Amino acid sequence: MKLRNLVLACALFAPGALLASPAPAPAAATSAPAVATPQQVVENITSELANAIDGHRAELKQDKNKLIGVIDGIFLPHFDIDYASILVLGRHAREATPAQRERFAKAFYDSITHRYAEGLLNYTKGSVKVLPSKGALNDRRTMVRTQVMLDDGKTISVDYAFRKTSDGQWKAYDVVIEGISYITNYRAQVDAEVRKMGIEGLIERLEKNGADTLDKMQKDAAG
Repeated sequence: MKLRNLVLACALFAPGALLASPAPAPAAATSAPAVATPQQVVENITSELANAIDGHRAELKQDKNKLIGVIDGIFLPHFDIDYASILVLGRHAREATPAQRERFAKAFYDSITHRYAEGLLNYTKGSVKVLPSKGALNDRRTMVRTQVMLDDGKTISVDYAFRKTSDGQWKAYDVVIEGISYITNYRAQVDAEVRKMGIEGLIERLEKNGADTLDKMQKDAAG
């Protein structure tokens, strides 16, 4: 479970969470600020994440709210939570009101965060290798491939899906672990839950029970 949580935590929280802007360089007043590419975003993961955790593991382990706060502060602005939640809802997104979609996005993100946050504390520098990019960037969907090394020496492929938002920023919205999309995986589970209790019922469960609801959804799907 610890290894699985580590992989999922790195996968779900690392992309975009550690976006480090390039050092400013002299430029003409009319020049637009440089925008980090998806590759550059992910390449900053190992050093930035290690710097954020090293020396603070014991403190963060004892104070989960502080750990969640660290994740929210560095990650949330760079993850397209609204777009991801619409994909997770699938066809049910059309049935939901704008307010319900907004509540679902927040409740789902909070549930994921609380479930896998502690896995980040097992992260060590050098455990993620960013692979060379292939082809030109595509504004609608660009993949960044990485390999995550586990404690036993095995490696797992983790790919990050990015899209360019209307303001020109690259944001992560999906993670593919060993060929399995986090969006696709949760979409099937969410679909089953909505069929049973409706969108409002699922949102209320996520808001009230968070990570426990995700655990039950996965157990039901497996059983």
